[in-house]
Amino acid sequence: MNVFSSSLVFEEVPAGKGKDKCTFQCLEFFCNNLYVGRKDGVIQHLTVTGPSRGESPGAREVSRRQMGRGRAVSQLKALPVLNHLLVLWDGTITALNMFSLEPVPGLKSIQNVSLFYAGEPAARAQSVFVELFSASAKRRAVSIHRVYVDRWECVGQVVLPQEPVALVAHETRLCVATSDRYILHDYLSQSTLQLFTHDVGKQNVIVKESVKGEFLLNGPGNLGMFVMQNGTSQRPPVPWPDGVLDAAVLFPYLLALRNQTLHIYSMLDQQLKQTIYIQGGKALLSTPESVFVVAEREVRLLSQTALEDQIQGLLGLERVEEASTLLDGVQALLPGDCYKDLQRKIACTSGWIHFYNEAFPEAIEHFIKSELDPREIISVYPATVSGSDDFKPSNPLPAVSNTRDLRELNQEDQVVNGECGDSSQEVLLHIVKTLCQLEQKSVILEAADWVLQKDQKAAALIFTKRDPDTQSLFAPNEVLTILSHYPVALILYLEFLIQDLHSEEEKHHTLLAMTYATLILDATERHKINDVTNQETREKLQQFLWQSSIYDTDALHAKIKSSHLHVERAILLGRAGEHRKALDLLVNQEKDERAAETYCWRTSAGQEKKCTQQLFLCLLQIYLGSSRHVTSAVDLLNNSAQAFDPARALEVLPGSWSLQPVMRFLNESLRASMHQRRTRGLEKNLAKVENLRHKCAWMEAAHGKVKLDRSRVCHSCQRQLTGPEFLRRPNSELLHIHCCSEDQGY
Repeated sequence: MNVFSSSLVFEEVPAGKGKDKCTFQCLEFFCNNLYVGRKDGVIQHLTVTGPSRGESPGAREVSRRQMGRGRAVSQLKALPVLNHLLVLWDGTITALNMFSLEPVPGLKSIQNVSLFYAGEPAARAQSVFVELFSASAKRRAVSIHRVYVDRWECVGQVVLPQEPVALVAHETRLCVATSDRYILHDYLSQSTLQLFTHDVGKQNVIVKESVKGEFLLNGPGNLGMFVMQNGTSQRPPVPWPDGVLDAAVLFPYLLALRNQTLHIYSMLDQQLKQTIYIQGGKALLSTPESVFVVAEREVRLLSQTALEDQIQGLLGLERVEEASTLLDGVQALLPGDCYKDLQRKIACTSGWIHFYNEAFPEAIEHFIKSELDPREIISVYPATVSGSDDFKPSNPLPAVSNTRDLRELNQEDQVVNGECGDSSQEVLLHIVKTLCQLEQKSVILEAADWVLQKDQKAAALIFTKRDPDTQSLFAPNEVLTILSHYPVALILYLEFLIQDLHSEEEKHHTLLAMTYATLILDATERHKINDVTNQETREKLQQFLWQSSIYDTDALHAKIKSSHLHVERAILLGRAGEHRKALDLLVNQEKDERAAETYCWRTSAGQEKKCTQQLFLCLLQIYLGSSRHVTSAVDLLNNSAQAFDPARALEVLPGSWSLQPVMRFLNESLRASMHQRRTRGLEKNLAKVENLRHKCAWMEAAHGKVKLDRSRVCHSCQRQLTGPEFLRRPNSELLHIHCCSEDQGY
């Protein structure tokens, strides 16, 4: 079942080599505002744009704040009613403005906090506040605060027998995980209820909100336990796998996150419904409509498929019992007409399944319940009229897998040669799906060869769409050997290894590039250079050569050296630093000047400006080396003036040229040079002003005040000012300053 669809919302590209501390730790979301807490103490504020025209949602960074160094941001919580963002960093809760990320005046930080939980907004005496529960492992207590827009007040404290590890609250009831057990505590009545113990060394402690008034806990034996606030449980536990890092509830589903996979269970029948591959999963954040997944460097959004579509999908898979359970469980979430219509469809599908299994009494019962028109049943009998000329069967061939012509019910075909009479793609994909679910290796290998001969693309799914738990059934090298004579399937599997599993083995990258090249060269021999599939393969090869840096450039260059793949050869030459040869190849052999300019921009992307200038100067020299490219040289100068060093460009121009062809280049170059000079001057002056401001601030902080008057006593050091020098000089203030400067070092 595809209960949820996954889409990438935001991805942080690593800054460079070495240990990357910019991994994500926690997340908060409210009304298209996404807040990401990172390991390096940075908070990023993003705005999320919704999907449109089939596109995935995206996020744009608005601002960021550095909380400090060496510590990760542990928790984030938005309080929209107060316009606050609560941040737990370095054991301290700080309140920031939700949009400027500046500290809120009047709200001093709360110290010695291990974790916190914020409740729902409340109002008292015309003041809106939010209850904040902050847990301290050091004090073994939970403090209860009321957070107002300009202050917070501590209104109570709950002392715990052990250190708190996790915390959730509902109304006056706290659900707390200590170092070895879960407890429920009512902070008004001061009553405590012991639930059950846990082993923090063997499993992650999880305390999360479920539906209203219900808590989700990670119980003994890897069970997701649902506990009401009175300590009872109204639904069976969910048996989830070992190593669950976090969990979230989006009714009627429970999501359990592991490091590499996300398991989705139904809260109605406790069965696993979907598994999603997540690389480096860390945490989940549930919202009323969806669930966010936090990974090390990316944030993904899980959007739930409409409930009606889920039920229809289950019926299409003939899982009528599951469809019925789901429909009954979500009845309150569906309109009355929709619920009744789906109920009839479930009964109808179940009736047809029983009908073709020759269980006619059961079929009749379901047909009556679904209010099926009897003429629908009559229409499936051969050579039988319905008795009504205006009747058209809505579904003459019911969509169930055991549908057969009724004449065959009494004429069963007896041994079978193993061939399928229906060679449609749907049947083949169904076979592939079955193979993906099998764990018998010998059976899979025997059938895989047959599927490879039928359809290489479909056969690749046998190895790329397996359940993550059974993915290790085939080692990559074993699969590569199986697919070695099937280049299309081989490419799809190698793309899966590199793009989905992020393989960094040189063998895989080199083999993918070589297989791309082999397909392209074979198409050339068959005179299919302009074939659409061949063009797509060539685009994939070029993109891969640009993006990957792991493949063997020498081996690949040797394979395509004598071919027409000039663009690919140019990329390989560029990898080796031979940019002049690469540009000469694109200009004089590929005869694609646009490709040459694109090469310059793409090769110098992210490099210093000097690199861009050298590449474009090299291209200009190649143009000037042939009279056929004079016009191209003029266009290059005028259209890409910002990419040249004006002085060096003028040095290589022929002396016979007039100013008219390059006038635009000269104007833009001079304008850019003047702009850069003025910008540098402005930056220099701004730096001087900033330096003076710092000096002034330092002097004010380092010097004390000196009171000047005409008295004979210094107000700073209380020294008597006497002597002929004092009497001779009418300006006694100078003596005051001189007196104090000798003692204080002014």
